[in-house]
Amino acid sequence: MRPVLATLTVAAVLLGAAPAMADDPELIFKESTTFKWVTPNDKIAIYAVDDPEVEGVACHFAAAERGGVAGMFGVAEETSDVSLACRQVGPIRFKGKIGQGEEMFNQRRSIWFKKMRISRGCDAKRNVLVYLVYSDKLVDGSPKNSISSVPIMPWGDAPAARCGDFVK
Repeated sequence: MRPVLATLTVAAVLLGAAPAMADDPELIFKESTTFKWVTPNDKIAIYAVDDPEVEGVACHFAAAERGGVAGMFGVAEETSDVSLACRQVGPIRFKGKIGQGEEMFNQRRSIWFKKMRISRGCDAKRNVLVYLVYSDKLVDGSPKNSISSVPIMPWGDAPAARCGDFVK
């Protein structure tokens, strides 16, 4: 009984120390790219996700979603093709320190250990947040990637935050 309790305690501590991750993305719309007679079509889906550690930044990504029988049952391995655009949508406020290359969102893209990840960093010299989307796989990742830059600008009467002040 004690080893189980110790394991649960360690897991709770580690999860509490983990960086905040964005919630599930919000589906904006989908477009079919192929027609299939009986099973679902292949699609490109557009999603929105807010940065959980930086208020005032929203990212949108487009990702291919396979149809067919495998897509219908949720077992298709999705491609690594993902496009990313992030923008300032309000005054930028940092909730705490951020790490360079810190993951802010991930999504499963296969039942076989493949994930799409969005990471963030700060270009302190230019006061710009830089977001990177890529996919990885346990054995064979992909070099396909996309980036988006968000210059931190004043919003209304609020002065522009300096991302360099919030880097770990």
